[in-house]
Amino acid sequence: MQKRHHMSLVAGLVAGGMLVSGCSDRDPPEPPSTAPGETAAHAEQTHADHTHEDTRGEPAGLPRSTAPDGARVFFISPADGDTVSSPVTISFGLEGMEVVPAGEEQENAGHHHLLINLDELPAMDFPLPATDQIVHFGGGQTETELELPPGTHTLQLLLGDHMHIPHDPPVLSDTITITVEE
Repeated sequence: MQKRHHMSLVAGLVAGGMLVSGCSDRDPPEPPSTAPGETAAHAEQTHADHTHEDTRGEPAGLPRSTAPDGARVFFISPADGDTVSSPVTISFGLEGMEVVPAGEEQENAGHHHLLINLDELPAMDFPLPATDQIVHFGGGQTETELELPPGTHTLQLLLGDHMHIPHDPPVLSDTITITVEE
């Protein structure tokens, strides 16, 4: 039953256009409200069915692609502690896996996500949101130029699978700190 629920959720997201080969910056849909004549318990279960939560309101997560032992993602440049000017050229490295575009399902492969100044890691069992702090490289890019304001910034890389879901275990770089000069 659980696996069928996962598959129906994924099929529903794909049919509804929420999962596409590119990245989306749209907000997720609002949870359904209680319809006239509907009981609160029924509304709660309906909400759980549509948001992929169990009846206690805890996220159930989505299936995750497996990462091979020893896979690692890292920054080629800049290095931790570097002082740079904006725009900053950032190069990504990956060992033990292959870089492929989002939407391309392939074993031992994924695409980069750059985490900028994040205080807390995102959920590892749901697609990563596209925000100013979580930048997607769904085209399979391994380098970018990034405009950053002057000051100190933290950067971290996280590999996502064909659906932007981090692997199990997550392929996550060390956090580096850079200073952007004025």
